[in-house]
Amino acid sequence: LRQYTVAASILSAAAGYGVLLVLPGMAGVYIASALCGVSLSCFMAGASMQISISVEPNAVAKASGVFSIIGGIGGLIAPAVLGNAAALLLGENSAVNQFRVACFGMKQYGFGVDIGGTTCKIGVFDMSGTVLEKWEIKTNTENGGASILDDVAAEVLGKLREKGIKKEDVQGIGLGVPGPVGSDGTVYKCVNLGWDIFNVETELYKKTGLLVKAGNDANVAALGEMWQGGGKGHEDVVMITLGTGVGGGIIIGGRIVAGHHGAGGEIGHILMREDETQTCGCGKKGHLEQYASATGIVRMAQEKLSGETRETKLNDIRSLTAKDIFDAAKEGDTVALELTDQLCGILATAMSSISCVADPEIFVVGGGVSKAGAFLIEGIKKHFVEKAFHASEGTEIALATLGNDAGMYGCVRLLF
Repeated sequence: LRQYTVAASILSAAAGYGVLLVLPGMAGVYIASALCGVSLSCFMAGASMQISISVEPNAVAKASGVFSIIGGIGGLIAPAVLGNAAALLLGENSAVNQFRVACFGMKQYGFGVDIGGTTCKIGVFDMSGTVLEKWEIKTNTENGGASILDDVAAEVLGKLREKGIKKEDVQGIGLGVPGPVGSDGTVYKCVNLGWDIFNVETELYKKTGLLVKAGNDANVAALGEMWQGGGKGHEDVVMITLGTGVGGGIIIGGRIVAGHHGAGGEIGHILMREDETQTCGCGKKGHLEQYASATGIVRMAQEKLSGETRETKLNDIRSLTAKDIFDAAKEGDTVALELTDQLCGILATAMSSISCVADPEIFVVGGGVSKAGAFLIEGIKKHFVEKAFHASEGTEIALATLGNDAGMYGCVRLLF
């Protein structure tokens, strides 16, 4: 009997931890607590039986029953009560509460807030990754962006009241900002917002009473694509965003790699050409975004057309855009095809170098230039196979799918 009680104790404890893994939220907490109570009861009963070998049996049998009852009740209520008490006393942003969340699973709702220089995109999600509602507000950058967090807090708290959602059912607020963010939530200046150096997580927590996690906007967009977008199903993802510039994010093991200086994922500033005479937006020369961005391919086209004698549709377009170049290439224009092939080759060169350092399962390509679709992806793949280290040749390359919502999704994923 003593052996059976020990076995029951071990199995009950294991089942309790299993419930925490598969059943998030407070329901999982209480079921797991009950199983832990059973485990504790069995353990104490077994211990009492062991003592009874050398002590008066009847007295210890009674003590065994009492200990079993106490163990069951304590195991049933203690984890939930103590965990929630710690959250209330120390706050949602406390290390104790974050440890409780890690152990006991997610709450039901979360907010994703992607702060841009023009608008703040806000979404309320369930923690499985479904957006329940999304909206935008104007980013007020007056007075050094002093009112931005007040506006965000007002929107979040107002939505809780509107939906009748209790704070205790909210996992927290994930925040994406256009600047470097330290691991402790410190923002190291956001020029577009007018922000100096301060801890954005602490400040927004003070205004809402909710757990806050912050990250760089490009990195959280990559995290969003990994979670629910083009990289879904993969944990090692590199996202490349081809817009006015070239940005990106590196996700390894499901976590953002920002690096010591917050420069991890600054893919657009990989050196591609040492003989470049024109200057990148960062002040240096020969960087990837000077060739692979929307403005970069237009610049390359203008340089090519200045000495081009062949007939091309591009000469008939007054204000040339990246879309015009890809559209002409899709129609078979020889000059446009050479330009897009050059762009794909440059991107593949950079990606082959990245793969030797980060070795992702998949590259996800987003941004305005990615609207060229499969034409762009197939062009990159052709060159990537030729340039990549043999072990990385099979790395997947896919289009991003979340568009402008990727940042919001990634913000919520920060709360995990």
